[in-house]
Amino acid sequence: MKKYYVNENAQSNGDHEVHHEDCRYLPAASNRKYLGEYNSCEGAVKEAKKTYSTANGCETCSKACHTQ
Repeated sequence: MKKYYVNENAQSNGDHEVHHEDCRYLPAASNRKYLGEYNSCEGAVKEAKKTYSTANGCETCSKACHTQ
């Protein structure tokens, strides 16, 4: 299981990206919200959508949950 975080700052398209703890694009601690530990990005994105309806998986570390 990996720890997942959501970026509290939206991307230019309005998405709040979900990253796992080892992602090279993991935002600074001051700009992320801890979501919990999950076996895959699906559960993390679902949790992030409770706060940010535009949550989306990171294209690099959570590709299975990334939408265009």
